Amino acid sequence: MRRIGALIFPGFELLDLFGPMEMFGLLDDKFKLCLVAETPSKVTSNQRLAAYAEHGIEEGDAYDILFVPGGAGTRREVDNPTLTQWIAQVSAQAEYTLSVCTGSALLARAGVLNGRKATTNKAAFSWVAEQGPKVMWQRQARWVEDGPFITSSGVSAGMDMTLGAIALMHGQETACDVARWCEYTWHEDKAHDPFAQLHGLV
Repeated sequence: MRRIGALIFPGFELLDLFGPMEMFGLLDDKFKLCLVAETPSKVTSNQRLAAYAEHGIEEGDAYDILFVPGGAGTRREVDNPTLTQWIAQVSAQAEYTLSVCTGSALLARAGVLNGRKATTNKAAFSWVAEQGPKVMWQRQARWVEDGPFITSSGVSAGMDMTLGAIALMHGQETACDVARWCEYTWHEDKAHDPFAQLHGLV
């Protein structure tokens, strides 16, 4: 059983978080889901729907998987040292650290992606890359695996990444089962990224 600490903050992106959590949550014998915020509270998403984080970062809990979504709120939270220091501490203890979309900007500002390959939402690529000049940013990738770090492109790409992470941890057959249960067409090719060309990155 791996315990997932899914970070939320004001302005997080709904699908970044709940698409992957749907998939992890279907394997409730393998993953335990926890929502974490700076303080235990109701946190409003970028779409103005709120989620309730039962755990706060001050609790000092360890997680097997740290999960960081993106969203408009990342542009504020990159300048929140309390949050980025917590990310660095938890990531150092976690087996895996995952991010979706501009969540990789928070990982970059925390310093955990230095010297690693990573990707992000292609519409925000330039801004995210500025947050981590020592990161080897991949301009064309649906998602990127580099050791314990797995980062995805924008929004819906997080679900493809999650299935890839499930395959990494529990095998391809299990990941395909989850995709079938969700009636989701999984882009299994990590390099499948038409949005890189759309945004002039390749």
